[in-house]
Amino acid sequence: MTSRLARAQSIEDLRSMARGALPRMLFDYIDGAALTESTARANRQDLDAVALVPSPLSDVSQRDCSVTLFGRKSSMPLIIGPTGFNSMVWPRGDIALARAASASGIPFVMSNGANASMAELRADADADARHWFQIYLPMDRDRWTPLIESARSAGFEALEVTVDTAVPGRRLRDLHNGYGLPMQWTLGKVGQMVARPRWLLGMVRQGMPKPVIMEDAFDGGARNATMSELMAKQINPSVTWEDLKRLRDLWRGPLIVKGLIDPTQIETAVSAGYDGVLLSNHGGRQLDGSVSTIAMLPECAQAANGRITLLIDSGFRTGTDILRALALGASAVQVGRATLFGLAAGGEGGVARALEILRLELDVGMALAGTARLDPLPAIQTRRGAVWPA
Repeated sequence: MTSRLARAQSIEDLRSMARGALPRMLFDYIDGAALTESTARANRQDLDAVALVPSPLSDVSQRDCSVTLFGRKSSMPLIIGPTGFNSMVWPRGDIALARAASASGIPFVMSNGANASMAELRADADADARHWFQIYLPMDRDRWTPLIESARSAGFEALEVTVDTAVPGRRLRDLHNGYGLPMQWTLGKVGQMVARPRWLLGMVRQGMPKPVIMEDAFDGGARNATMSELMAKQINPSVTWEDLKRLRDLWRGPLIVKGLIDPTQIETAVSAGYDGVLLSNHGGRQLDGSVSTIAMLPECAQAANGRITLLIDSGFRTGTDILRALALGASAVQVGRATLFGLAAGGEGGVARALEILRLELDVGMALAGTARLDPLPAIQTRRGAVWPA
């Protein structure tokens, strides 16, 4: 790890580095959210409103951050979640994220919008790497089986099906920046790229990233399609629970539904035979005005009653945030932006630094909260909206 990355002491520090490393339109694509970005702000504000109640005088001299997820041990309750077009952030970005996750002993979720193939990712991995695959259910239902078979044949452990994207959210930063694919070039966009020579050199050497998995899913005939055309094939507004039940029949490993937030739907997920629910509002990138995930976690945990694994994402930036989620009933936290900031700041080394920061903050939080282990979930008390004396 470079001395520059070592100076980053928080995910916010890596975010600042990412802002300086990327063209503005690309940083805004990662950092931004839908419309007024109120949901993204609520994610952060509601996490801050969960106050932990420390219980000192416990022996915390030997701490263990590990947890068990779907029958396998992870070094900490953290997952690198699926993000698309990572090779626009850093050359071979999917590979860099997966390597850092493997080195840290946690799962990596490969996005349906990855720039590497499943085979390439798996060939690069060591035997202990935990790879999950994220899927949108395409409009053409005949495409589901080949895509799922590819994931199974490649050796992916778990499948995450995203259900909160019936239509794309309206993200104003991207619209103002004119960011999309295929790119419509302007002098302003060229100027942004020239102003980031390190990033530009990496892109020149690598070449323009392609949505490899999307192209493969729609055979060679889709290789000349625009990104908008491919996404139109991927996003399916007609998906229902009947489709999710069919998916259960097609995938025999751990199966997770990503994008639920309504506690009344937990029972349906259990009945459909799913192994996990990922509470998500897409980091505020879909429905602006949506409730935060952390606000709904206690009700979802009560509805789950230990019958299904609860995961959570959206807004998590610190190890203390992870501890808050576990205290309220989640088994692990999935992050996207936090590790993308690290990727932009320094490739695989930057991702490793992001994970190191989160692990350190989690370990310190455990010690000060008075818990030495996370498996089983700790009985840490919380208070909502606690007001501390001046």
